[in-house]
Amino acid sequence: MTTSSSAPSGDLTSQILQALSEKSPLLSSEAFPAVAFQDIKAALDRLASRSMITYETIDKEEAILEPEAEQIAEHGSHEARVFEALRNAVEGLSIQDLEKAIGDKTVTKVGQGKAFKEKWIKKSADGKLVATAESIEDVTRAQLQKIKETRTHEPKILTDLRKRKLIKMQKVISFKIEKGPKFALEIQKEETDLTADMIASGSWKTANFKPYNFKALGADQNAGALHPLNKVRHEFRQIFFEMGFEEMPTNKFVETGFWNFDALFVPQQHPARDLQDTFYISDPKVGDAPRSEEGQNTDEYWENIKQVHQNGKFGSIGYRYPWSAEETKRLVLRTHTTAISTAMLYKLAAQKGPDGRPPPARYFSIDRVFRNETVDATHLAEFHQVEGVIADYGLTLGGLMEFMEVFFAKMGITNLKFKPAYNPYTEPSMEIFSYHEGLGKLVEIGNSGMFRPEMLEPMGLPKDMRVFGWGLSLERPTMIKYKISNIRELLGHKVDLNFIERNPAVRLEKE
Repeated sequence: MTTSSSAPSGDLTSQILQALSEKSPLLSSEAFPAVAFQDIKAALDRLASRSMITYETIDKEEAILEPEAEQIAEHGSHEARVFEALRNAVEGLSIQDLEKAIGDKTVTKVGQGKAFKEKWIKKSADGKLVATAESIEDVTRAQLQKIKETRTHEPKILTDLRKRKLIKMQKVISFKIEKGPKFALEIQKEETDLTADMIASGSWKTANFKPYNFKALGADQNAGALHPLNKVRHEFRQIFFEMGFEEMPTNKFVETGFWNFDALFVPQQHPARDLQDTFYISDPKVGDAPRSEEGQNTDEYWENIKQVHQNGKFGSIGYRYPWSAEETKRLVLRTHTTAISTAMLYKLAAQKGPDGRPPPARYFSIDRVFRNETVDATHLAEFHQVEGVIADYGLTLGGLMEFMEVFFAKMGITNLKFKPAYNPYTEPSMEIFSYHEGLGKLVEIGNSGMFRPEMLEPMGLPKDMRVFGWGLSLERPTMIKYKISNIRELLGHKVDLNFIERNPAVRLEKE
């Protein structure tokens, strides 16, 4: 079955049945050595589906003669040919005469050396080569002839012949074929459908119906597949809901500078607000001042934000710069979902609990944000941010670190490292790192901190209410889970659609 010749499947099935009637079991490589693998396999599958035969696949290595070995098997080894030529010359031969007698310089040269080694020949006093034995046994020829016939030999002999480059080993797939429970010399027609005519005529009683193949694969539906980001996003949402969080509405991709920057105590001269870091909307360029749907005094909030930036307020000296109302109205593609968190906290400040103060709250969001960043293996200009906010009384930095350990452990991410950082709207602030096996290094997976009083008190939140805030990209944990080293292979034009279809369902190792 190592050649490319083929036979019609119908003829081949008959040949297989005929061969089995004479000998069972049989090997396909012996019975049909010239038939291509795919043809014998198709014929066997056809017969096996009718239970006429059974077969099993046998993988084995066979020894194949090289061209030089074919010559040796037919004419004898080089040393034997040299011996025979000298034995026929009673008085011996010179090297030149020996080459003429054999007709091949290479055979003469190689055979002469090996014949000397076997002590079959010697050099006489007059310089001629003469035979020293009456007869010899050409072992090499016998070995190769056996290999040509059986395709195998003792391991030591095969190893020696391979070193001499006389044979090569070739993997051969063969089939051991035996008679099945419904063996016959002819294939009976099998009906695939029960028709009305069969029922009317009664022919169904004697018809041979094809049995159901419960192992057959269904047709490929080419259905859609969930993106890995959506799978991980679903797991994140479940974690947040388990921990008592409320999901924030994140349907506004465009925000004013007020909510995206100023309300977060980000100064209007901050580098994050430069064109090289933020996407600004060109038409329209500006939006409206903040409005409240809950009847809150947004004018007072506006003035508080202005004062805390320009002159300082609520115990802060501020940034001491002329605050621009036009700058704060500029429209941007949101750079973080913290803009949504700020609006939610502003609404929380207007709520009253049983004690007349804003009640504790837990919010989260998972949605897309935009940064005017240089695209590389770990950064994109458009990505997803996971954000969580906890507002309560008596919160501490140690509590934030403990909560981060619990939160990320629910995602299966442990061994966290915290690094002090700076954010305009949190103090203290921490970056969160985890080890990425694909990249072989620590990768930043999130940012966290406690919101500053300059951000919270202008909203009207009590002085003793503290707020944890943290954010992470959805892409980084997904990369860690799916062992992706380049973020562009996960999101963007370089994504492999086959990867999307075949990636497994993610199950975060919750603790």
